[in-house]
Amino acid sequence: MTSIIAHPPTTRKVLRGRPYSLGEFARKYRLEEIEAKRLYEKFGPSATELDLLMAAKRRLPIHS
Repeated sequence: MTSIIAHPPTTRKVLRGRPYSLGEFARKYRLEEIEAKRLYEKFGPSATELDLLMAAKRRLPIHS
């Protein structure tokens, strides 16, 4: 019997803008660690992409 093994896609997204660290992203948008990690893993470390995502969610960054 033949089994089917699913492999993750091999394509990588192009990094747009500078990369965020996970901690920096979580602090900037006051996110809980679990939510920040989920978004970071799904959308990548691109500051541009994550900022656009958070703007679409109407989450404003904190200002230092």
